[in-house]
Amino acid sequence: MGQFVSFVIKEARHILRDRRTMLILFGMPVVLMLLFGFAITTDVRNVRTVVVTSTMTPQTQQAVERLAASEYFTLTTTVPTPREAELLIRHQQADLAVVFTSKPSAVQFIVDGSDPNMAQQWTAYAQQTLLPMVSTPLPHREGQGGGPVTSHLLYNPQMRSAYNFVPAIMGMLLMLICAMMTSISIVREKERGTMEVLLVSPVRPLMIIIAKAVPYLVLALVILTCILTMSYYVLDVPLQGSLFWIVLVSALYILLALSLGLLISNIARTQLVAMLLSAMVLLLPIVMLSGMLFPVESMPEILQYVSAVIPPRYYIQAMRKLMIMGVGVGDVLREVTILASMTLLLLTASLVTFKNRLE
Repeated sequence: MGQFVSFVIKEARHILRDRRTMLILFGMPVVLMLLFGFAITTDVRNVRTVVVTSTMTPQTQQAVERLAASEYFTLTTTVPTPREAELLIRHQQADLAVVFTSKPSAVQFIVDGSDPNMAQQWTAYAQQTLLPMVSTPLPHREGQGGGPVTSHLLYNPQMRSAYNFVPAIMGMLLMLICAMMTSISIVREKERGTMEVLLVSPVRPLMIIIAKAVPYLVLALVILTCILTMSYYVLDVPLQGSLFWIVLVSALYILLALSLGLLISNIARTQLVAMLLSAMVLLLPIVMLSGMLFPVESMPEILQYVSAVIPPRYYIQAMRKLMIMGVGVGDVLREVTILASMTLLLLTASLVTFKNRLE
C-alpha cells in the first residue's frame, strides 16, 4: 500500500511541475466558462426594432413605450408603412419590425429570418413584452368568451443561455480533460521507455495504472468544484437539485472519461496520436451530437442513433435535470444507468487491452 501511495504522490508531483498541463487543466475551464457564459450566448439583447404606426392610439403608445423600456429591444425609428420597415430590414438597418394594424389588439411582426433560431427568439420576446398591452383572443366556443393567451416559462423564466450552456460545458470539459490527460500521461511513459521500468517494480501493473489515474480523478473533482462555483457566483446559474447527487453523478462520469483515456493510451503509441484521438476525434462528436448546442430530437434519425453512443449526451441531460430543474435522482436513473454501463464496458476493454499489450 505504501508503494501505491508513493506512485500516486510521484504522479501528482509530475503533474504539478508541468506548467503546460496545469494551464490546460485550470485555464481551459475558466476561459470556456467565461466565453460561453458571456461572449457566446443566445440571449436576446439590443434587437434593433422599427415600429410601424399608421394610427397612434393610447394602447399603441403604451406598447411602444414598453418596447423602448425593455432591455431586449432598441427602438431605432418609427415608420408609417410596413413597406418602409421591410426596406430597413433588407438594408441591415433593423432586425425586427412591429406593425400595429387598424384592428384592435392585432400586431404583426416582420423579422430578419437569415438566422431562424434568433428570429424565433426575437418574435417570442416581442410577444412576451407586448402581451400585457396587446392580447390575442382565443377562438370562441359556444357559451365561452375569448381570453388573452398567456405563457409561463418554467426553470428559466429569463431565457438565459447560460442555463443551457453550463451543464454542456461541464460534459465537454470533464471528458476532454480526463481522457486527454490520462492517455497522454501513460503514452509519455512508453515513449520515454520508463514504462518498462515501472512494470518490473514490485507494484502490480494494474496498481501502477490506477496510481496514475488517481491524481487526475482528484484534479477533475477540483475542476468540477471550480466550474460549479463559477456557474453559481459568476454566471448566476442556480443549483436547484441536490449537490450530493450532482457531484456523485459527475464522479461517475469522470471515471468513465478516465477509462476512455486508458483505452486510448493502450491504442496510441505516441503522444501526438493520443492527443489527436482524445481531443480531435472526441471534440467534434461532443459538440455536434451530444445535445450541447443542437437538440438531439431535431437531428436526422441516423445521427440520433450515432449520438446514442456518446457519453456526454447522457451526462448533459442528467446535469440539466439536476441543476436547472431540481429533480431527484430517481428522474435521472436512466442516464445514470447508461453512464454506469458505459463505464463498466470501457474499463473492462481498457484492462483487457492493457493486459494483452503486456503479453
